[in-house]
Amino acid sequence: MPNWLPGALDYVSRWIEFQLRLFEQPGCAIAVVHEGQTVLDVAFGRADLRTGEELTPRHRARVASHSKTFTAAGIMKLRERGAVGLDDRIGAHVRGLHATLAEARLTQLLSHTSGVVRDGVTGDQWFDRRPFADETELSAALCDAPTIEPNTRFKYSNYGYGLLGRLIEAVTGEPYTIWIKREIVDAACLAETVPDMPLCAGEPMASGHSGKLPLGRRVVLPGCQPTNALAPATGFVSTAADLARFFAQLIPSSKSELLTVASRREMTRPQWRNPHSTLERHYGLGTMSGGARDWWWFGHAGAFQGFLSQTAALPAHDLTISIVTNAIDGNAYHWMAGALGILAMFARNGPAADAVRDWGGRWWSIWSATDLVPMGTKVLAANPALPMPFADASEITVTGPDRGTIAVANGYGSHGEAVERIRGSDGQVTELRLAGSTLVPEEQVAAELSACDPGAAERAGTGTVPRPGTSAR
Repeated sequence: MPNWLPGALDYVSRWIEFQLRLFEQPGCAIAVVHEGQTVLDVAFGRADLRTGEELTPRHRARVASHSKTFTAAGIMKLRERGAVGLDDRIGAHVRGLHATLAEARLTQLLSHTSGVVRDGVTGDQWFDRRPFADETELSAALCDAPTIEPNTRFKYSNYGYGLLGRLIEAVTGEPYTIWIKREIVDAACLAETVPDMPLCAGEPMASGHSGKLPLGRRVVLPGCQPTNALAPATGFVSTAADLARFFAQLIPSSKSELLTVASRREMTRPQWRNPHSTLERHYGLGTMSGGARDWWWFGHAGAFQGFLSQTAALPAHDLTISIVTNAIDGNAYHWMAGALGILAMFARNGPAADAVRDWGGRWWSIWSATDLVPMGTKVLAANPALPMPFADASEITVTGPDRGTIAVANGYGSHGEAVERIRGSDGQVTELRLAGSTLVPEEQVAAELSACDPGAAERAGTGTVPRPGTSAR
């Protein structure tokens, strides 16, 4: 493990827990795999707001379009066995398709460039207004011509991956869920992953949740419905740890034997750019990708009613991170960007030197929190409320056991001013004076705020604000 990684993982966990509280999200699980080993597997918050059940890393969640990567891996496995070719016409394997669709190549379906309709004539299954399409409904939709001319642009399609599931069934002679479970899920040693609901008895499942609007409160969206013929596109149920383990095995340098190196390279290389988007993103064969240079990543995201998730594998670091949330407005995508930024900052600066290691901690004022994060020979003053906590962070140079100077700050900060830690009679640090401003522990600020409105606790019926639970593997 690189020497900077333990400190980075510690701060990623503390930052996400703060973000969960700040945005009043139900729960979040995060897992990290490095060189094939799970190095972080934690959960925060609640599995179900109705019952107050604590979310653990072992709770399953709907991971939605991560399913496409599993399906693509299945197609690559069949290709390795000589059963299909990526340039095969889909109509050579599956009957009853529109003549134009029958000419689509497997590569086009895998990369969402076949032009197939995204979600059929109605997408109301995503609003819990109807079941997901069954085989009859999918067949009817596939009798229609593609929505746009094939091979002209990236156009995401759940129905296209439903068709790839049908291809697997036609080639193997087995139901998709049975074959993919044995040949991909079990072969990857994923004990917490199934291709669709229902789960087996005794396997814990997190509940999904709505946003707080328009009711002003969250409603439980169980997320336990089967996805039927669209399981190859969106049916999978998993954990952050299993997702991280699976995508780690797709890194070309991985020692995994799930797929050949050639197959992994073909799956994960960028092939089509996402058009009309402010984010520079590409799609391969069942994989999304983004970033640049050493921080280029591939992976996938998932959105199911009540759940949002994202996974990113970083080949340059043999590092894979997965974030799973159980709310329809979960911040998985933003938290992934923030987590990658934290990792990059620690990688750039290295682990904390002895002289600064004990400066870490969270300090409060009525404005919010400030995190002192040691790395290298300096201490960064991070803002955990930001989506990128180290954005414009001031840098503190430690000049003595409890003294330092703000050596770097933006023009609106306190460049060049003093920093001092104040200790109590027991020798413990009780205050942080940052450029003349006194920051204190969270409990002290809570008491100060309560004193401003002494009747608030009685009106609310409680004197405490519950904090999300934490559970680690």
